[in-house]
Parts: sequence; C-alpha cells; structure tokens
Amino acid sequence: MKITPTAISGVLLIEPRVFGDERGYFFESFNARAFAEATGITAKFVQDNHSRSVRNTLRGLHYQIQQSQGKLVRAVAGEIFDVVVDLRRNSPSFGKWLGHRLSAENKTMVWIPPGFAHGFAVLSDYADFLYKTTDYWAPQHERTLLWNDPALAIAWPLAGEPILAARDREGKRLAEAEVFD
Repeated sequence: MKITPTAISGVLLIEPRVFGDERGYFFESFNARAFAEATGITAKFVQDNHSRSVRNTLRGLHYQIQQSQGKLVRAVAGEIFDVVVDLRRNSPSFGKWLGHRLSAENKTMVWIPPGFAHGFAVLSDYADFLYKTTDYWAPQHERTLLWNDPALAIAWPLAGEPILAARDREGKRLAEAEVFD
C-alpha cells in the first residue's frame, strides 16, 4: 500500500495495491499488520459502518466529543468528496479542513485520527461509503459542526443546495462547537 501524509498532521491517504487482469481485480482493503507497518498506527477497529446516499447528499460534519473515533474511510460505489476538519485545539492546523475525492474507481482510503469532524458529499448518482471506527457509536457524545460555517469556508463541489438531515442543518459553528484539548 502507498501511504501519503496530508497537509494536516495525522491524516493519511492510503492507496492499496490492486492486482488486475482480464477477470477483474483484487486488493486487500485492510490488513492490521500491513497497516501498522506502513503507518505506525495500531488501531483497533470495533465497528464497521456502511451508508448509501444519493447525489448531492451531504452527511456531516460529525464527531464524538467523548469516545472519539479514529476512522478508516472509503467509497466502494460511486464518488464522494470527503472532508475532515481538525478540532484539536492545540494543533497548528486547528479549524483547517482537507477534502479528497474518494471513489470506487480510485480505491483511495483516508485515515482520520480521533479529534476530527468528518463528512462527505455525494458526487455520483449514488455512493456506498464504508468506514471502520476505533470506538463505538455513542449518540450522547455525538456533535455536528455546521457544514457551511463561513469560518471554515469548505469548498464543497455541490450542484445547488445539498440534501441534509435535520441535525446537519442545525450543526454548530466552529466558534461555538465543543472541541478537543
């Protein structure tokens, strides 16, 4: 696998080795030993999640203020614009965001360490999105950062207004949000 550090410390792009021939392709989407050797991260994943969303759906920006989750994310059908926002108060990149296009075609994954808000927008007719987490979902600790907070100025590549859940419409601005010490 190819590991590429990003402009925000701790966030990694991961490109698996894909073996293809006339039958199709094969790749190992996760191997704990290879992941640890390549990244130095010995994450213990406890939950796998799968969502399907239609074009122009925006999910996020979500995080858990306690039981913070590291996430390994990827699109297995369609294409998404994946966004992370650094909410680690003492980080030099606090309040900064990164966005990457993840798709079934490019097979790229993103490692998001604990301390980040995460969300994505669907760019194709639909997208299936899979992610592994290092802690369990804890609704009492779940928070939502406002997807269109002007202080973040995220350049979402959307065609018009996104399809949002109520909690995503009502997220908090960075200035009001609970963050990580």
